[in-house]
Order: sequence, then C-alpha cells, then structure tokens
Amino acid sequence: MGKCIVVTAPSGSGKTTLIKRLLSETPSIQFSVSHTTRPKRDGETDGRDYHFTAESDFLAMIARGEFLEWAQVHSGYYGTALSELAKVETTNLILDIDVQGAMTLRARKQEALYVFIRPPSLAVLRERLTARHSDKPEEIDLRMWNAKREMEYIEHFDVVIVNDVLERAYAEFSGAIRHYLGEAGI
Repeated sequence: MGKCIVVTAPSGSGKTTLIKRLLSETPSIQFSVSHTTRPKRDGETDGRDYHFTAESDFLAMIARGEFLEWAQVHSGYYGTALSELAKVETTNLILDIDVQGAMTLRARKQEALYVFIRPPSLAVLRERLTARHSDKPEEIDLRMWNAKREMEYIEHFDVVIVNDVLERAYAEFSGAIRHYLGEAGI
C-alpha cells in the first residue's frame, strides 16, 4: 500500500518545477494526472501533464460522480478522477491540486501529507506569472486575486515551503516527502 501526497500552491509558485524534479529522482512516486478544461500550454502533453477535457465532458463527469475532488479555478475547471486514487493501492501518489481540492480532501479525511508551496511575496509571484508569457494581464490579475485567498489556508497544511531559492526549496520539499514515506516508501 502506497501513501498519498497532496501538493498545492498559488499559480506561479514553482509547484510544478518541484514536483517534476522529485518525480525524476524518485521512481517510487507516481504522478496523479488531473483533468482540466483550460487550454493546453506550450510543452504540455495530454495524458501526461493533464487530461485536457471539454467543459461539457467535465460537467458530465461531475454529474456522474467521477471526481475525488474538483473545483472551478481561475477560468477553468480542474479535478482529480476517483480512478487516480486507486493507484495508492500499489504506489505512492502525488496529487498536484489547488487549495479548494486540498480542502475537499481534508474534509473527506483523506490520509495524506499536505504540502503548500508559497512564493516569497506577492510581488515576486506577479513577476513570475508575467515572465512565463502564458496568461493575459486580466488572467494574471485573477491569479493574483486567487493567490491572496489561497494563502489564507496555509495553516491547514502539514508542510509549508517558501519557494524563494529553488535549491533550498527543493531540499525542504523532497526532505519532507522522503520523511513522510520513510525508507521503505522511497
């Protein structure tokens, strides 16, 4: 039986960078691929980064009760299919989800290590979002507004990591997860 790791962060905090590095160095952890209705960004692959899903299909999945958690975030829907959690029976599973999804899992008493990655400041977060050139200014404003709200939930997480210096943040991130998994789980 594996263990579950839930990682969340405001958009642009570096969560994906930390998770990708951890996965490349830790083959005993599998990535849970979420569904989303947002458009695919350059370099993303359907089925690896997300299951890119039409909004009508996503809403039908909600109606059929196929999600462990789901939320409308920014300008799209995101959710983790129930079938993803079944992977915990055979491997350690890392979920890259938003704060709303993490709070849903907490309310459902999902056993997991809950990790929150935060930016060093909101000003740095805005710089990061602007520098990636993937969002329009109004989308960045929405992500900043959401980030302020999301950071109000920090006290609900087991581990909070400030991603100011990538190497230090990664050492804290991987160390916390390795500790949670124990030697047998790595």
